[in-house]
Amino acid sequence: MTVAVVLFTSDLRVHDHPPLRAALAWADEVVPLFVRDPGVHAAGFDAPNRSAFLADCLADLDASLRRCGGRLVVRKGPVVQEVCAVAAECEATEVHLAAGVTGYAHRREQQLRDALSGQGVALHVHDSVITAVAPGAVTPAGNDHFAVFTPYFRRWSQERLRDVCPAPRVVHVPDAVRGEPLPSREELSGISPGLPTGGEAPGRDRFSRWVRSGLSDYEDRHDDLAGDATSRLSPYLHFGALSPVELVQRARERGGPGAEAFVRQLCWRDFHHQVLAARPDASHQDYRTRHDRWRTEDEAAEDIAAWRDGHTGYPVVDAAMRQLRHEGWMHNRARLLAASFLAKTLYVDWRIGARHFLDLLVDGDIVNNQLNWQWVAGTGTDTRPHRVLNPVVQGKRFDAAGGYVRRWVPELRDVADARIHEPWRLPERERARLEYPQPLIDLGEGLARFKHARGRD
Repeated sequence: MTVAVVLFTSDLRVHDHPPLRAALAWADEVVPLFVRDPGVHAAGFDAPNRSAFLADCLADLDASLRRCGGRLVVRKGPVVQEVCAVAAECEATEVHLAAGVTGYAHRREQQLRDALSGQGVALHVHDSVITAVAPGAVTPAGNDHFAVFTPYFRRWSQERLRDVCPAPRVVHVPDAVRGEPLPSREELSGISPGLPTGGEAPGRDRFSRWVRSGLSDYEDRHDDLAGDATSRLSPYLHFGALSPVELVQRARERGGPGAEAFVRQLCWRDFHHQVLAARPDASHQDYRTRHDRWRTEDEAAEDIAAWRDGHTGYPVVDAAMRQLRHEGWMHNRARLLAASFLAKTLYVDWRIGARHFLDLLVDGDIVNNQLNWQWVAGTGTDTRPHRVLNPVVQGKRFDAAGGYVRRWVPELRDVADARIHEPWRLPERERARLEYPQPLIDLGEGLARFKHARGRD
């Protein structure tokens, strides 16, 4: 009787799961394993919103496996220790794992390989599970990764993706292996009230509905703040409840400008993964330093608090921050505006903003969160590092009638469209009734400070 272990990490699904398929093809019995690593808590990454979504994903994964005759084994403890213990208990000779890109994932893989080899157990690491194209699969001449998106996208688009794996029909799990009860979101507090339900089934349902109703218009509407026309699939991709390979292939089968624009966004995700795989320090250090002397948390405490609470006096920024708190998610265009305001108008260290996003975002991860913040702050891969997004101009462009602002900033619901993004221009009597703050900073003053700090007077 041959036994294999499949260690689930950021790949919580049964459809298109190469490690699971490989284990089932080789072994008579398979242990689907998820380890609740206390190191995640120690690092502060188990924010309530992500913990709740994770609990949903684990419950959904367990239900899918049970329909195949199997079950999910959940253990709690140091991941290497628990994997080795499970492998010993069931006399497994193989462990299968999806490749990761963070420094933590690299260390985990090496520690697992070393520990398992001492037990005579082989570790098999599978690429293109968490990404559509594996980091390092395409590289420019003379470098180990692409530092600019457009040439990466051209090469990425030419890559032949692997075939999508069907979900298993039968999974036999050794009876002797036991785990602890599944976590539940009901055990948690501090969850955003509008947080969506996690899991592969909800994710696949959302994608199928969006393909029918929203994909064809995606190119024209993905920046429309009020229209809310994005897929909202990022949490499901973050936890691996959906396969990026399957999403790319299904979008390409559908075809059209909307599908092409959606695939381009999926490529951005792979782009950031290959950057961080090559430069793990970019999770906390500037990818390209501009030698900024950012305002510190102490120096900018009041400004940071106003930004976090959605009381900057700039309606589209405040709407974005309030959406984040309520839903644990934020529209992509709004993320850019909120981040640009903190980093380039208030001139606050991007790491402070990135940490706040990680505290609340259900899709918050080290790869996309940190590198997108650096892109906005001008220390990342943006080829225009001094780009500043004006929240008034951007608000008028992407929320022309003010629907997004009114949804999240009800103090402004009765303000006319012409003034919704500049309420300070209202007559004094109307302005006094709003109970909405004056602008935190004059945009010209913020731009001057940024230019001076960057040496661009």
